[in-house]
Amino acid sequence: MEFPHKRLNRTPGGFGRIPVTGISPVLEGGTYPVKAVVHERVRITANVFREGHDAVAASVILTSPSGRQRRVDMRQIEPIGLDIWEAHVRMAEEGDWTYRVEGWSDPWGTWTYNAEKKLPAGVDVELVFMEGRDLLGRAAGHAEQLDAAGAAQLLRGAASSMTDDSDIEEILELVTSRPIMRAMARFGPRELVSPSSEYPIRVDRRRALYSSWYEFFPRSQGAWQDEHGHWHSGTFDSSHERLEAAAAMGFHVIYLPPIHPIGSAFKKGKNNTLGAGPEEPGSPWAIGSHEGGHDAIHPDLGDFDAFDRFINKARELGLEIALDFALQASPDHPWAEQHPEWFTTRMDGTIAYAENPPKKYQDIYPINFDNDPVGIYHESLRLLKFWIAKGVTIFRVDNPHTKPIDFWDWVMKEVYADHPEVIFLAEAFTRPQMMATLGKIGYQQSYTYFTWRNEKWELEEYLSDLSGTMADYYRPNFFVNTPDINPFFLQSGNPAAFAIRAVLAATMSPSWGVYSGFELFEHEPNAPGREEYLDSEKYEYRPRDYNAEPNLNLLIGRLNAIREEHPALQQLRDVHFHHAPHDDLFAFSKTDGDDVVLTVCSLSPDYDVSAEVYLDYEALDFDRSKPVIAYDELTGEEYVWGERNYVKLYPAQPAHIFSLKQ
Repeated sequence: MEFPHKRLNRTPGGFGRIPVTGISPVLEGGTYPVKAVVHERVRITANVFREGHDAVAASVILTSPSGRQRRVDMRQIEPIGLDIWEAHVRMAEEGDWTYRVEGWSDPWGTWTYNAEKKLPAGVDVELVFMEGRDLLGRAAGHAEQLDAAGAAQLLRGAASSMTDDSDIEEILELVTSRPIMRAMARFGPRELVSPSSEYPIRVDRRRALYSSWYEFFPRSQGAWQDEHGHWHSGTFDSSHERLEAAAAMGFHVIYLPPIHPIGSAFKKGKNNTLGAGPEEPGSPWAIGSHEGGHDAIHPDLGDFDAFDRFINKARELGLEIALDFALQASPDHPWAEQHPEWFTTRMDGTIAYAENPPKKYQDIYPINFDNDPVGIYHESLRLLKFWIAKGVTIFRVDNPHTKPIDFWDWVMKEVYADHPEVIFLAEAFTRPQMMATLGKIGYQQSYTYFTWRNEKWELEEYLSDLSGTMADYYRPNFFVNTPDINPFFLQSGNPAAFAIRAVLAATMSPSWGVYSGFELFEHEPNAPGREEYLDSEKYEYRPRDYNAEPNLNLLIGRLNAIREEHPALQQLRDVHFHHAPHDDLFAFSKTDGDDVVLTVCSLSPDYDVSAEVYLDYEALDFDRSKPVIAYDELTGEEYVWGERNYVKLYPAQPAHIFSLKQ
């Protein structure tokens, strides 16, 4: 749709006739696109003002990837004196959008303001009517051009009602009525239109924001020992049952650790010890041997035909496969012989292995991206395209913060150009600026600090950050545990602790993840004060009986079902906290349209917690004169709530997830 205006009023590089400043969201001056997904509600703000007392208004002009434009009018918000205008927009098409903010002089707004002052006082009545008829007539003509005959008739009728013998109160009531105001907002004159620069928004598919992940090691699924104590690896074919179980629990994404050949040099044994025996499988992250590198499959797991069957089984179940992309190599990787320049050679002539003092990874060579950037950049892109062609749609990238930002900037753009459907998850537990920048340059999802946020104030502060301006470039994925992280909160083994963390992760973040074993309450640390698992699956086979009691299978399945049923839990930006005067009672709501979900969760796995929860009616846009129906999605019980509501939680039932309606 095109909109008539007298002229564009913008000086290149400067302010227009109607100044528009402070536009948000904008990333790095517009160098990188703001993140959104299809139908996500995105808030755009700007400061719009002018000299004198005439009214101004503002609009967001969205341009879709196909070039179609759509106008969304903004509204001024409190405090009015700060000239802040906002609009919420949703985009229904994937791809690269742009938006601009147009400030404009609003003659109808100026006229109604003056009319409400002058007409009751009998000042300039004839002139005010004349000006009003002109504005209404111009708007009617615009409506006719757009084939809006009903609106045109309404506006012309309002104009004709302004006569010398008109009742002033009736005229004011008419011109400020909702039908007239809506019609004038759409068709009324817009003068001195002053556009801002264009800013990019990238709209991804929904899975980039909303997803439930499940991680398992294929080599452990169906692994067994013979009568001589020799281990036999699980395979892709023996992992189909785990795919079925994950789908039954409502997961969307299956994440696999590296599936490539594992080097024998410095191979790590049980509990990360050196000198692994021949029966020990080694760490999957020590990639590469004489059997191949990153474009090969460990022969114990099967061949590419088996991988194809695995991918096809996942698709039949509605699952996507996320493959680990770890840019590092075992000393036995073909790269070590063919491309020694891709590594760092120390003064003694040896290749440097990976270290994160005091941790040492003698079985891994990190890549040096500065020696041959052209070679390693293009090899990395080749590998990504190789696995995309095999049916991989998501990559969980290992330690992206140890690789150059400009490398990721380049490779993300290259992949997006041909495969915009591919999603990258950054496994980066590092400094905030690095994590933020990885999000800005293209990572669709990111690991977070969630596993280390346990106190109420920490959770509120962190969720506030993530749902605020960070949501424009950083999409969190709350993993409750990983093969590398056995959180201290879970090391007691108390089932309530696991339930609490599952509820928090599944409701706080639109994406969350579970590493297998969590549902069985695996919790023993490698040593006191350490977050590594005892007998870690990273270094040995860990077949499990997933139906052993007790387990969290039912709760996890129910959480994923609740998430699927409620759009409010599939978004990040609209979050509100509700006061509960107890440090171990955490209450927050998420809203999407008419869907409102309130989570009330105990933070104590050991003791009962009780307190009043004070509903913030204003934040929920609820009517204080009406009761609230609170339906507990976990138990099926229904309550009638008001502004103050007593809640008692205990280890056997540590949370409520309420659907709220009036």
